[in-house]
Amino acid sequence: MSPQKKKNPAKRTLQQREYDASPAVKKRRAMRNKARREAEREGKVSKGDGKDIDHKKKLSEGGGNSKKNLRVRSKSANRADNGGKGGRKKGSKNKSKK
Repeated sequence: MSPQKKKNPAKRTLQQREYDASPAVKKRRAMRNKARREAEREGKVSKGDGKDIDHKKKLSEGGGNSKKNLRVRSKSANRADNGGKGGRKKGSKNKSKK
């Protein structure tokens, strides 16, 4: 038996690394991480449970980390609406034509 080769993860582009390192993106990422930590402390979520902390008013639209702006959603539901930047639309189902 030949040993399986490990696949190298796709290299991130220089453009993506520069974007992730920008001060505004770092600030929003820190706010999302803080919201997750607070929810873990309160027992609303735990590591590996498949839940996301959703900001009702998105951080990019000026929302904050107040408790009334946060909610717990399943990871798939939270990422499906994708903040209005593509992906599935809310309430739509992927129907295949036969």
